[in-house]
Amino acid sequence: MKRLAVVALLTLLALAPAHAQTRAVAIFAGGCFWCVEAAFDKVDGVLATTSGYTGGANVAPTYEQISTGRTGHYEALQVEYDPARVNYGRLLEVFWRNIDPLDAGGQFCDKGPQYRAAIFAVDESQRALAEASKAALDRSGRLQGRIVTEILPAAVFYPAEAYHQDYYRKNPAAYAFYRWSCGRDRRLERLWGTSSTQ
Repeated sequence: MKRLAVVALLTLLALAPAHAQTRAVAIFAGGCFWCVEAAFDKVDGVLATTSGYTGGANVAPTYEQISTGRTGHYEALQVEYDPARVNYGRLLEVFWRNIDPLDAGGQFCDKGPQYRAAIFAVDESQRALAEASKAALDRSGRLQGRIVTEILPAAVFYPAEAYHQDYYRKNPAAYAFYRWSCGRDRRLERLWGTSSTQ
């Protein structure tokens, strides 16, 4: 009987998709999802990023709906990564250094509930790591103020419209102007120093 159980387990493992062991998912909200996507796409071990919406009640919300600030959704980024190449702790570092953890009303020039920063933990391990990283940042005294970024359980993630995906690559001039005029990099440099977006 034990031999049959072992054979059954080995068969299940052999039939499991190969990517299941080399792909994991993280979800972060950090204001404008174009900017968050640009930051995570630079990270070795990140396999894919998708801009989208999460945390609200509407099913399959549109950009126009979430832009009202009344749906409860956040602009967010789903990050697929290879845990053998980059761990969740490193992704948390990238996240913190690309947001303003002191702003509860949005991020940079984008204000409203849809632009709040948050970590959406997909499991207990991610939640614990996120809580620990937030506590460590708070204890460090690096930031002058209270860290208001929330850690929430992951909710349904809806990919944004196609024109939002890879926006910074498809529209580099418009993206650069938006980022500059929003003051994102200036604020990040004041908070974190010149290597903030690495």
